[in-house]
Amino acid sequence: MGGTGVAGLRTAIEAARHGDVGVLAKEAVDLSNTSWAQGGIAAAIASDDSPERHVTATLAAGAGLCAPAAVRALVTEGPREVAQLLEWGKQVDRAADGSPALGLEGGHRHARILHADGDATGHELARCLIERTRATRGIRVFDRCFAVDLLRAPDGSGRVTGALTWHPRFGLQIVWARAVVLASGGAGQAYRETTNPKVATGDGIAMAWRAGAELADLEFMQFHPTALYVAGAGRLLVSEAVRGEGAHLVDRDGRRFMDGGHPMRELAPRDVVSRAIADHLARAGGSHVFLDCRHFPAGRFAARVPGLARMLAGFDIDPSMHLVPVVPAAHYTIGGVRCDLDGRSSLAGLYACGEVASNGVHGANRLASNSLLEGLVFAARIGQALAGEHTPRRPAVPASASLRLVPREGVRPLQQVMTDDASLIRSAESLARAARALDDLPD
Repeated sequence: MGGTGVAGLRTAIEAARHGDVGVLAKEAVDLSNTSWAQGGIAAAIASDDSPERHVTATLAAGAGLCAPAAVRALVTEGPREVAQLLEWGKQVDRAADGSPALGLEGGHRHARILHADGDATGHELARCLIERTRATRGIRVFDRCFAVDLLRAPDGSGRVTGALTWHPRFGLQIVWARAVVLASGGAGQAYRETTNPKVATGDGIAMAWRAGAELADLEFMQFHPTALYVAGAGRLLVSEAVRGEGAHLVDRDGRRFMDGGHPMRELAPRDVVSRAIADHLARAGGSHVFLDCRHFPAGRFAARVPGLARMLAGFDIDPSMHLVPVVPAAHYTIGGVRCDLDGRSSLAGLYACGEVASNGVHGANRLASNSLLEGLVFAARIGQALAGEHTPRRPAVPASASLRLVPREGVRPLQQVMTDDASLIRSAESLARAARALDDLPD
């Protein structure tokens, strides 16, 4: 099993009911998009909320391309997964009466987002699942163990029977398995500007493709509207919760340019807000826009998103006095390995879960805070489905791959190609230019 984010760890915990599980972490166990997540977990748990309302919001954000059955599974099984997390000791922010405090984020018309310490939900979720994983018998976690390629049965069936891995201490190793679950995250690092950690390089999607698995919807990359824009710094995420608290998007003249556009303005779905920013910059010029939080009550910003407040302070930005410079950045890989609602890919023995998977739940655009929920819900489903997998009788061989590590002179790096020609705003002409550039990259 590859990946130690929410999808990989939750799958491992469930799968351990049915056999021994090995979990591979490309870097440290706690380095993943999950642990970096500032946003929360969306779930219809309020007494005045309902799964149907959550379905409606998810379908609207997905621009008509969601798979309704996948969405219904997500929202109806989500509350049970949240309850399980709380039983395992996950901490969440609480209201005055002790119940979970629920916030509002883009695309939602109802407060249904659970947070931990304001903007540290992912860090707390990772802590909870890592502790639960380590306390679960039958799970072995291998950190800094890189999955190089999938292994397939040589009988022509295409069945996946393990993985070829590399470890800095032990070198190349073959791991045999009844089934392999890809939970390796997305491919944000394919772009020059991304909110993703350095490990999000699309390895799982590439391995699945080399093995012959079907992929789907790879053209859909979600750009988060508000990544911090500071020259020389990475594109650090400015949480959706800030807009949920009432922050305004303004241009360099202080004008709210979302007025007169989408009726939800700053709280429109992420693709709508990101495109609005890109369109505005194309018309007005400039490299970025701003979040205006100066109207927040005194102390509200730091109380709501303390980690973000500390991060901004490191750049001498005080949101109570200063505008926060932001720009869209690659954030979430919508497409991936095509799979059903139990995570089964087109290849026997290969499953996919989380950001590496494409089960149709997000359509063309993921609704805010549905990603952590997706990892929980479909990981539990996969863990149960793995009970039916049987040990392969035949040995396995590596999937074919040809890798050249030295780029040709004069070739634009992948990140530059994707950012220039296949980013938030693209055209048939730019995509054709990108395709030609990619043909010049090493195979």
